Amino acid sequence: MKILVTGGAGFIGSHVAELLLAEGHDISIIDDLSTGFERNLPSGAKFYQYDIRDRSFENIWQREKFEVMCHLAAQMNVRRSVEDPLFDADVNIRGTLNLLEIGRLHNLKKVIFASSGGAGYDDEVPFPTPETEPARPVSPYGIAKITTELHLRYYARDFGLSYVALRLGNVYGPRQNPHGEAGVVAIFSKLLLEGKSPVINGDGLQTRDYLYVDDVAQAFLRALKYSENDVFNIGTGEELNVNDIHSILSKVLNIESEAVHGPAKLGEVRRSCLAIKRARAELGWEPQMSVEEGFKKTLEYFRTE
Repeated sequence: MKILVTGGAGFIGSHVAELLLAEGHDISIIDDLSTGFERNLPSGAKFYQYDIRDRSFENIWQREKFEVMCHLAAQMNVRRSVEDPLFDADVNIRGTLNLLEIGRLHNLKKVIFASSGGAGYDDEVPFPTPETEPARPVSPYGIAKITTELHLRYYARDFGLSYVALRLGNVYGPRQNPHGEAGVVAIFSKLLLEGKSPVINGDGLQTRDYLYVDDVAQAFLRALKYSENDVFNIGTGEELNVNDIHSILSKVLNIESEAVHGPAKLGEVRRSCLAIKRARAELGWEPQMSVEEGFKKTLEYFRTE
């Protein structure tokens, strides 16, 4: 298939593109390189440096005739969305609509969307949280992700565009940027390898469902083969708090490290844990990587980098 991977120079997108290439698909990548890197681009993929809000990308689409779009390009920082909700909406809602409109006009068949399980629900939900629980995001970032799911439902109903939305947990692994504010596993890994003390926001007891990036890429592959329009949680079904992450990484490195606690951040839920029963049953997908082994692989990557 001719597949467009948006955000394919980024952390998760590059792993998705790499796997789809290995499966024999014709892969093109669009990325503006604002947070992605050319070094992440897999060999064999075509690359187009565009902002997803740029309508002139339609010229490329006319030539390439993409059948499927794996949509991962986004403003991905929850805290930035709180500070600048207009920018978040411009990229994550308007940018997505720009691609959907271009795709609709040029025979796009299917969209696989990187939605958010971590930011899609509030704290007033059962844990692990099933997809049947109403989405009540508490940040502009989460609102934009759920808004896109609703737009996909509209395009499916009115234009026959097939879609699968994957509500991802907190993804970690090789190629994650350790220099931003998002991606606690990458940030802590880099600091601990440098002999520095990580800063934990708040008391460190806030939990997330941490998922290794290769497992996420496999979920995109399973969604490609899935024939219905649907939404799935993609996680582990287990909670891990920030203090635990610091302890496990320190244990893997066989060091003693004392974390520093800073102020808590706005716009973030206290707990997040995703029920994945439906992904197992419908997609035939489940995570393969244990936390300790995933942390080892992540540390190995940052040690060599």
